[in-house]
Parts: sequence; C-alpha cells; structure tokens
Amino acid sequence: MNFDLTPLFRTSIGFDRMAQLLDQANRIDQTPSYPPYNIESLDENNYRITLALAGFSDQDLEITSEQNTLTVKGKKETEVQGNYIHRGIANRSFERRFQLADHVNVKGATMNNGLLHIELEREIPEAMKPRTIAIGTEQKTLEQKPEVVEKKQDVA
Repeated sequence: MNFDLTPLFRTSIGFDRMAQLLDQANRIDQTPSYPPYNIESLDENNYRITLALAGFSDQDLEITSEQNTLTVKGKKETEVQGNYIHRGIANRSFERRFQLADHVNVKGATMNNGLLHIELEREIPEAMKPRTIAIGTEQKTLEQKPEVVEKKQDVA
C-alpha cells in the first residue's frame, strides 16, 4: 500500500525526513525479524530498547549511533559445531537499525542474561524548551526621559 503525502508536504517545511521514515516503515514488513526486540517508554524522556541475543557476548556486538540512526550489529566469530537433532536458537550474524528522533541520545548499553538493554534519553536543548514571555508596557513620554547629567571636571 502506498500513500500519497503530496498534499501534506505542500504546506509544511522541513519535514522531508518524515517522508523517508514513512517509506521505511512501509518496507519494514519485508525485513527479517531477527533478533526479536522490545521498545519501552520509561517516562516522558527516557526509553529502553531490549534485544534478545541468546548465545551472543558483548564482544560479538557493535553498537553505533550516527546522526539519527542507532545500529546494532552482531557477528559470531566461530560457528558452534555439534550434532543437533533440532536447532531453534539462532546463531547468525545480524544488523538491526532504529531511527531516532531529533535530540534522542544513547546513554549506555548493558548485557544481562542474554538480553541487550540500550538506554536512550531525549534531551531537549534550552533554546527549544517552552518559555514564558513577559509582557511589558511602554509608558514613556518626553517628560519621563531620564536626564543626562553632565559632570564638570575641575582642572587644577
């Protein structure tokens, strides 16, 4: 299913990235779902991505954040050999990308019991935070102008 967003973009400026995100979201169904993951909202500005990575150690993983993309790569150095009757635990390399909103930063990552937890925080710059503007009045007239007092210096 394709959406025509032309009417939306006729009256908006600076939302070019939104069209790319919608296009990528449309293609997500076609990408593999390995490894499984959760995205949690911990509070208004904190998030956690949890990936289930059974069989991977922290040395097998690479996490990079570039611009608005978080990339998690996993590569097993050696394939585990064995005489399996059934092998249901995936042990293959992967690359998973997450699109981050503006001002969302990666705070850290921990590995615990086969789960990789990536902590994210939205840090809104002071210039972008809402601020209250004081409303003042100007009641100055010509008579209320501050007088300039000239000082005479005595020359000795």
